[in-house]
Amino acid sequence: MPRFPATSYALCDAGVAQNRIGGTWVDATEGATLPVLNPRVGAPMGQVACSTAADIDEAVAVAQAAQIGWANTPIKARAQVLHRWRVLLETHLDELSWIVAHENGKNFEEGRASALKGIECLEFAIAVPNGLAGGTLQVSQGIRCEHRFAPLGVVAGVVPFNFPVMVPMWMAPLALIAGNAFVLKPSEKTPFGMCRFVELAEEAGLPPGVFQLVHGTRPAVEALVDHPDVKAIGFVGSTRVARVVYSRATALGKRALCLGGAKNHLVAVPDADVEMTATNVVASSMGSAGQRCMAASVLVAVGDTQHIVDAIVAKASQVRLGHDMGAIIDPEAVRRITDHIDAAVAAGATLLLDGRDAKPPEGFEGGCWVGPTILDHVTPDMPAGCEEIFGPVLSIIRTETLDEAIEIENDNNYGNAAAIYTSDGGTAQYAVDRFEAGMCGVNIGVPVPREPFQFGGWNASRFGHGDITGADGFRFWTRGKKITSKWALASDNTWMS
Repeated sequence: MPRFPATSYALCDAGVAQNRIGGTWVDATEGATLPVLNPRVGAPMGQVACSTAADIDEAVAVAQAAQIGWANTPIKARAQVLHRWRVLLETHLDELSWIVAHENGKNFEEGRASALKGIECLEFAIAVPNGLAGGTLQVSQGIRCEHRFAPLGVVAGVVPFNFPVMVPMWMAPLALIAGNAFVLKPSEKTPFGMCRFVELAEEAGLPPGVFQLVHGTRPAVEALVDHPDVKAIGFVGSTRVARVVYSRATALGKRALCLGGAKNHLVAVPDADVEMTATNVVASSMGSAGQRCMAASVLVAVGDTQHIVDAIVAKASQVRLGHDMGAIIDPEAVRRITDHIDAAVAAGATLLLDGRDAKPPEGFEGGCWVGPTILDHVTPDMPAGCEEIFGPVLSIIRTETLDEAIEIENDNNYGNAAAIYTSDGGTAQYAVDRFEAGMCGVNIGVPVPREPFQFGGWNASRFGHGDITGADGFRFWTRGKKITSKWALASDNTWMS
């Protein structure tokens, strides 16, 4: 696979994203492909293989054969392979960033940041042998207990379009350092970034077949979930599909951890720092064009906070499409987002900033664009107040008290993230102690934990036990083996003798 040639946003031909099986690029068995859209341009940038159950069977069989040798490789040696992979990813960072910008529509800087976050997850996996790999303890005279983390075998991940090289790195490095073989099904909308990641992993010394790539749509996902030799499934996507994947996998006795959607609430109280709050709320709600599960989609304005709302509108009005904010993934998503705006206005919301007719960047008029949009006087029962829009739309709900704001946050079905904007430490502590969300922020609208802290929400934002990164993530891809041993008759008597 040649280097991706882009050094600008001009349309490039990426070719065909094939399956990677046993270290070889191969077409799907039936030869079917789908077009891959460049959202900024609004034109195809290549094709992606459309796999069937036969392709999944082949990938899993090859992975199963490769996993045996990889599992028998000492964990320190596995870490060295991952370290070389990290070096290669950093060497090719600009190329990877441009791939993300082209297939996802992000700005180059956003693509770069997402690749760097993926590399940070890899760094944590490299460090696993130094802290999480198990241990031994003399528990009685002459008797030792040992705890090991054994691999599961062949495991799989299914990931979304919005962070095409970051989200897979929540899963793959931890699964690999544990000694598993990993089969990844990227989004068919953004397949090219992980093609390059897998290629660089093998260049770093990862044995062919240990990290497999299969492309496709729903049939490929179902075949992965159903395959008897796939022992665990990691999934990130919408809540509707996360619930289906989790139910289907666990009904088959598999381990599953499936992250769903979000409706994150930011609460602003009158004493919040105006400049910091306005800048941060706009960055949270409009960054990545709002296409992220950590985006601020609801601002709960408590009491006399009109000055804060005015500052947010002023900041959002300065956002330039194509420069400060990227494109929407496809025309269908544009229609969904604008339909939500239409419905909110029809239901009585006040439109403070309308992104439906925002001017696209020059030369990219055919792309998929929605500008920053702010809706005021939204109520929690409006779709804009309770449903995930997944676009650059901020809904403002007004309340008189902080307790009302917390109640609104806690009553929503999701529990991914919540944040409070205040200058008072007691107010901040009061709020974060009561938010029903797995990730909370104080004056931070995107409270994504940095490694080694773990990523994961609550309620309808997550199905399964534990978080997907950090120590929980490593444990998800392993099973504990406990060994108790004695090699000589002890001179004293204990209950273990």
